[in-house]
Amino acid sequence: MVTWKRQGSIAWTKRLSVGNALIDAEHRNLISMVNDVVCAIRANDCSALSEALRQLEDWLCVHFANKEKFARTVNFDFTQHKLAQTHLLKELQYLRDELTVEDGIWPEGAVKHYSHSLKKWVIDDHIIKLDMLMKPLLQSHDFNLMPN
Repeated sequence: MVTWKRQGSIAWTKRLSVGNALIDAEHRNLISMVNDVVCAIRANDCSALSEALRQLEDWLCVHFANKEKFARTVNFDFTQHKLAQTHLLKELQYLRDELTVEDGIWPEGAVKHYSHSLKKWVIDDHIIKLDMLMKPLLQSHDFNLMPN
């Protein structure tokens, strides 16, 4: 379920906490970046979209590496998680390619589709389906635990 903070934007809520300060902060940043991408899509601003997608992809690589360190720290089997993250990155790259080829001219249906897909991806597919699997192990440690 996506939570909106203002028209068209996603808001991080306590319900999305995975039980670790750093990962929660990274998720808040991730949500902000997705909001930037959606804003650029809606504005038909290809230059801003290209930059926002590049930043999102770069940030995801950092975030995914951090989560892998956390998984090792709390003895979480990261095998399936890593495969899912790789798949999610490929989906993002496909989305980027689809949007940038249109050069900022997207029909209203495409704007709604891609905006909804990104929001669903960050909340449902990434945080809820993937990262919540680590929550029980993360909660058994201090909220401010840092990975080894």
